[in-house]
Amino acid sequence: MDDKQDQLLPIANVGRVMKQRLPPTARVSKEAKQRMQECATEFISFVTGEASSKCRTENRKTVNGDDVCWALSSLGFDDYADAIVRYLHKYREAEKANQKKPTGTDKVNKDEESSHTGSQAAQQQTEQIPEPTLEFRFL
Repeated sequence: MDDKQDQLLPIANVGRVMKQRLPPTARVSKEAKQRMQECATEFISFVTGEASSKCRTENRKTVNGDDVCWALSSLGFDDYADAIVRYLHKYREAEKANQKKPTGTDKVNKDEESSHTGSQAAQQQTEQIPEPTLEFRFL
């Protein structure tokens, strides 16, 4: 693979998202998936670059969710920023609730908890959070 392909979002994921928003009988051409892949990658790079610039001016090295929300808003994507702020708030609430749960006193429960990897715990947390609904309008 060349460098350009390595920097793009996986086309299978892009195609899956496109199909979720279309009627079940609709078909998506390979060329349409490729164009959307390029556009989505460019959009993410654009927003991330803006968030990263903000972090650099504040002498921080880590871009967080609030920075992305700020970048979306500052770039004029207020509708997206509002939806993501709500999602981020719900995610953080779920994360706090999971941290406050009692772990139990017996060793078996503690062993089970320690066997969960970080990705499994994160997946369980995000499964509880409803996905934000974003609407794409074509002009």
